[in-house]
Amino acid sequence: MKGKNVFATLGGIIFVGAAIGVLAPLLQKLGNPGNMGVCVACFERDMAGGIGLHQAAVVQYLRPEIMGFVLGSLLAALLFREFKPRGGSAPVVRFTLGMVAMIGSLVFLGCPWRALLRLAGGDANALFGLAGLACGVWIGTLFFRQGYSLGRSNPQGSSAGLMLPVIMAGLLALRLIFPPVEGASLSGVIFYSLKGPGAAHAALPISLAVGLGIGFLAQRSRFCTMGALRDLILFKQCHLFSGVLALLVVAFLMNLLFGQFHAGFAGQPVAHSQWFWNFAGMVVAGLAFALAGGCPGRQLFLSGEGDSDAAVFVLGMIVGAALSHNFGLASSPAGIGAHGVAAVVGGLLVCLWIGFTNRQTA
Repeated sequence: MKGKNVFATLGGIIFVGAAIGVLAPLLQKLGNPGNMGVCVACFERDMAGGIGLHQAAVVQYLRPEIMGFVLGSLLAALLFREFKPRGGSAPVVRFTLGMVAMIGSLVFLGCPWRALLRLAGGDANALFGLAGLACGVWIGTLFFRQGYSLGRSNPQGSSAGLMLPVIMAGLLALRLIFPPVEGASLSGVIFYSLKGPGAAHAALPISLAVGLGIGFLAQRSRFCTMGALRDLILFKQCHLFSGVLALLVVAFLMNLLFGQFHAGFAGQPVAHSQWFWNFAGMVVAGLAFALAGGCPGRQLFLSGEGDSDAAVFVLGMIVGAALSHNFGLASSPAGIGAHGVAAVVGGLLVCLWIGFTNRQTA
C-alpha cells in the first residue's frame, strides 16, 4: 500500500496523541490502575511478574496492551511495506540500557507516558518526573553533539525481525490458555495478582483492542515521547512534541469528564512524593532512552517493524523489572526502595560510561 502517510503530518501526530489521550483514561475508567491507563514500564513489570521472573505478588499480570502495541505495529508495518528486519547495533549495550531505563522508571513509578498521564490526572509529583526526563534527554543530546552512536544496524532475516512479535503472540496465547482463576494467584503456569495494581485491569478484549489500535497508529506516526524532547532540544522542532502535548491536554479533559482528576502531591495512586528521587529516577531513565534512541513505547513499535535492536532493549526492560523487584530497587507508594539510591547512582554511572565510550570521534 502506497500513498501519503497522513499520520506523519502535524495534524496526524496531534490526532494520534489525542487518541492516546482518550484511550488511556478510558482504560483506567474500565479497570486499569489509577493514572495508569497505559504505562509501558509498569505493564512490562507486570508481565515479568506474570511469567514468574519476580515474586512481587501485587504486580503480576500479562498485560494485553503491550502485546497489542507490538502486534498492531507489525500489522501496520506489513500493510504499508515498512516491515524491514534489521539489527546488530551493539545489542548488549542496548540490553543494558533497557535494564537501566526500567530501573530508573520504577524508582519514579512510571515511564514517560505514565508521567504525562499522572500529571493529567492531577498528580503533581509527575512534574518532578517530567523535569527529570527532560534533564536526562538533554544530557543525551550533549553526547549526540559529540558524535555518540551505537553504530549502524544491518539487514537481517525475517526470523530476527519477527522474534519479538512471535514472543508477544506466545504470551497472548498463554493468557488465553490459562485465564485467571478466582481466588488463585497461579493459573497453570501464569501468575495473577489478587490485589494491588496487578489485579486492576480492563477486560482482555478491550485492553487488546486498544493496544492494537495504539500500536497501529503509533507505528504510522512515529510517536515518541523521548524523540519529542530530543527534537525540541536539538533542532527546535515541535512536530513530535505537538503529539505529546495533545496527549496531555486530551487526557486531562477526559479525566475531568470521568471524575478521575484529583490534584495534589499526597495520596496519588501508585506514586510516592519523594520529589528528588522522582526527579533522579527519570533522569536515569531519560538518559537511557536517549542513548537507546527511543522511549519505551517507541521501542515496542520499532520491534513490530522488525527492529531487533529495539526488541533487545524491550527484553532488557523486562529483565530490569525483575531485577528491580528481586533486589529492592523499585519504589512503592511508601517511597524509594531499600536499594533504590544505589540503583539510581549506578544506573547514571552506567549511562555516562556508555555515552562517553561510544562517541565516534574523528
